[in-house]
Amino acid sequence: MFKTFWNIFMNLSMALGIEWAPINVPVSRRLQTLAATGWICLVLFSEAVAILLFIKIIYSSYWYLGLLYAVWMLNDIDVCHKGGRTIQWVRNWAWWRYYRDYFPIKLVKTVDLEPSRNYLFACFPHGVVCSGAFGAFATNALDFHKVFPGLSCHMITLAGHFLVPIFRELLLAFGTCSSSRESLEYLLDIKRNQGTCVCLIVGGAAEALDSHPGEYKVILTRRKGFIRVAMRSGAPIVPVFSFGETDVFRPPHNPQDSFLRKFQEKVRQLTGISPMFPIGRGLFQYSFGVLPLRSPITTVVGAPLEVEKNLDPTDEEVNTLHAEFTKRLIDLFETEKPKYLKNHEKISLIIT
Repeated sequence: MFKTFWNIFMNLSMALGIEWAPINVPVSRRLQTLAATGWICLVLFSEAVAILLFIKIIYSSYWYLGLLYAVWMLNDIDVCHKGGRTIQWVRNWAWWRYYRDYFPIKLVKTVDLEPSRNYLFACFPHGVVCSGAFGAFATNALDFHKVFPGLSCHMITLAGHFLVPIFRELLLAFGTCSSSRESLEYLLDIKRNQGTCVCLIVGGAAEALDSHPGEYKVILTRRKGFIRVAMRSGAPIVPVFSFGETDVFRPPHNPQDSFLRKFQEKVRQLTGISPMFPIGRGLFQYSFGVLPLRSPITTVVGAPLEVEKNLDPTDEEVNTLHAEFTKRLIDLFETEKPKYLKNHEKISLIIT
């Protein structure tokens, strides 16, 4: 009876195109899948859960704790613009090592960086949810402090995320800070900090809409604010590229003139967040779901572009440095892609 049922089940799965994960899988791989599951749930649902939890506390017998937290949070609201509040214990969780090994993710340096200086890491591409950059710069799983001795890193995200109660505390623990100019200049100020790497995903949420497997389309032509920040602080700009970032999800096709793309752009303009559909695999099968695919990501840190400090750069000076950085980014992509991309001859970097 069981054998008959099993055969029917497998035939139905084959007809539906579902490929199930094998039963006999090492425990380590199960833990890696569990870590990736927890991470994508964190990305997709944690803000909503945090808001609901806070409301639940406010309307419970523990309302006074919620009120005390709200008062403290309002008093602490600017910390994301003032260097954040990193908690190394959180960055060292074993969760992130299993997450790293799931893809796996690797961090590669091309040159040494001086710990006496601050650096602006200009990271590409955004991908659907910055899987590689998160592992490399928001956790200690890839041993950033060993790869670059004497340096620490802060990932940058939208300031709005730090307005979400409870969730903001986790973001801050990762070392994440706001994308405001005030925040970036605070972190890069050599008088306040030394050995700080500010990791900015230059293309932002808009670039996520162009993330498709085997394609590398980045938004850079109209992104010049980070150049101006680097000039005002005198911090070198370091091109960073995550090869394989666009291969871990399979979002729906969304050409520029499609209804889906117009809807995504409208939501992004209203909220600052791109409504992506992270189609990957499931927990027990490989055919559909929101888990990322097991596809390697290699985050390569290039050579720094020296920047002369200029508190009031002209548009012409900004454009000149922007053009030089664009050239450096293309050179990094072309030099490193044969090492990390299959069919690299057919893959080009498209800059918009």
